[in-house]
Parts: sequence; structure tokens; C-alpha cells
Amino acid sequence: MSEANQHAGKPCILCCAITGSVPTQADNPAVPITVSEQVESSQAAVEAGASIIHAHVRNEDGTPSSDPERFARLKEGLEKHCPGVVIQFSTGGRSGAGKDRGGMLPLRPDMASLSVGSNNFPTRVYENSPELITWLSSEMQKYEITPEIEAFDLSHILQATRHHQAGNLFGTLYVQFVMGVKNAMPVDKEIFDFYRHTMETRAPDAPWCAAGVGPGQILVNEWAIAAGGHTRAGLEDNIRLDKQTLAPSNAALIKRAADLCDKYERPIATPAQTREILGLRPA
Repeated sequence: MSEANQHAGKPCILCCAITGSVPTQADNPAVPITVSEQVESSQAAVEAGASIIHAHVRNEDGTPSSDPERFARLKEGLEKHCPGVVIQFSTGGRSGAGKDRGGMLPLRPDMASLSVGSNNFPTRVYENSPELITWLSSEMQKYEITPEIEAFDLSHILQATRHHQAGNLFGTLYVQFVMGVKNAMPVDKEIFDFYRHTMETRAPDAPWCAAGVGPGQILVNEWAIAAGGHTRAGLEDNIRLDKQTLAPSNAALIKRAADLCDKYERPIATPAQTREILGLRPA
């Protein structure tokens, strides 16, 4: 049986990373910056198949923010206009420093991203100290938030499995392979296959997903869907449909991933199915 058919019928979770901290409307006018733009863009992405919204917030001038009040308004809007969708807040290092990165966790989103190690980014070190990782993990446990581990390196997958086995992570272990960030792990099929093998041997019952940056987004989407994993798309990671064409919306990028789910005979997971797969509380 081919790999493509081996996973036929297995629901696939599509996560939409709607904004991020880097792309601007000068790069692509479709990047949603204000809370109202984010809610509208998310609603269209959910209609296209997304069941998780991965969210950053921005200041009025478009610069990255970790303001809990903005996160609160976004959460309220998503709950109203995208009922049942899984809300995942970013605790990433581009939006703030130190404990400011977890200042929105008392809002109790369903999920939050969590980096469990440091690595190089294009122009800086993405620093995640053991102390900060411990604090963010404990806050997620306190507020019953399931982390999505952002694995920029093989060591991050190993650290995630160790933390989970030690009881340091709330809920289901869920690891996302992030590929294509300059100076970190490239979009490379051999590496992807080894990541997947590592998950299957170290945490065989854990669901996993994968995200590709830039032109690698569609490649990683297809690798993950074909291999039985879950995947992420959206304007945070990629602002184009191809070299000549800007993506008109987050929904357009989710639609491409949804089409790949059809190709590999994998139904798109509904928000309710996503909550069940990841062991999240009901909406």
C-alpha cells in the first residue's frame, strides 16, 4: 500500500497562522493587522477548512505586540465569529521579551505555542532559556492550555518528549516541525522524514504537524498530509501563491492545503474533531 493511501480517511488538522510578527501590509495588503481584520481573515480561513487559528497581535503601527488586552479582544472576536474554532496564542520571542511573552496566558486560550530551545533566526538568536521555558510551561499547566511545541531543530523534539514524559507539559504532546526559517532547519525531505521517524519512535501516540516558511510552505503541507500528519498554512509563514503572485488571503493558502487533503483522501478535521484529536476541552 502506498503512503498516500495508507493514511486515507484519517482527518487532517489545518492550522492557519494568520498574521505573525514579520510580514506587513506593505509586503502583502492581505496581511491582517488590526483585530477586526484578523477576525475577518480567520472567519474566511475557517470556512476554507482551518480548525486552529494561530494568532499574534500587533500594535496600531503594525509592530509586534504581546499586549494581553489585544489578545483578549481577538479571542472575543474569534469566539463570536468562528464558534468552536481552536484558539492558539503565540508566546514567540519576536512579540516580547521574558515573561511578557506569556502575559496573555491567563486568558486561557485552548492552546499556545511553546519553543523549548534556542536557535538562530535570520538576524538574531531566538533565545529560549531553560528558566523561561519552565515558567511558560508552568503557566500553561496553571491555566490548562495545551502547548504546541515549535520545533526548529531536532533537539527541540527530543526536549519536548522529555518534558512531556516528566509531566511538565499540560495535555497531549503536540509537536510542530518548523522548516524553512533562514539559519535554522531548511525545507528538506530527508530531514522531515527523520523528524517524523523520531516522533514515531519517541512518542508513537503523539499527533504531530509541520509548517514550511516561504515557498517551502506548500511542499511541507504536502509532505505532512501524505505522511499522516497535520499541517499549517497562512500569511505569517508565506505571503505568496507563487513567485509572481501574492496570496489574496489566508483562506487561499488554507484552500491549497485543503486541496492536498482531497488529493490524499484525507478528510479535513472539523474544530470538534481537532479538539478530540488533541484532547482539548469542548468549545
